[in-house]
Amino acid sequence: QLQASGGGLVQPGGSLRLSCAASGDIFSINAMGWYRQAPGKQRELVAITTSGGSTNYADSVKGRFTISRDNAKNTVYLQMNGLKPEDTAAYYCNALLRLLGVSYESWYWGQGTLITVSS
Repeated sequence: QLQASGGGLVQPGGSLRLSCAASGDIFSINAMGWYRQAPGKQRELVAITTSGGSTNYADSVKGRFTISRDNAKNTVYLQMNGLKPEDTAAYYCNALLRLLGVSYESWYWGQGTLITVSS
């Protein structure tokens, strides 16, 4: 399972750091990422990182958000700086991983963590 943490209320211009830890009978983890869904909008990719270290960001967060991962801890982080009201959303982590005894990879999702950017 994926367990996300770190959401909350922050003022515009502030910072937050999200964490998401994968646990269970995991053989390997390929990509790990973050998505978000604002009220009335579709879920969108925020940032993703692969096992090889490459990263990809939504244009709206480039230069403000940084995704990183600790492979030893099966954990992905999202450092969010310069937060704006339009960043308000439920943030979801996901991971493309392979379980022990299984020959294929599947996407798994964590529970959402709410971020509200407001003064």
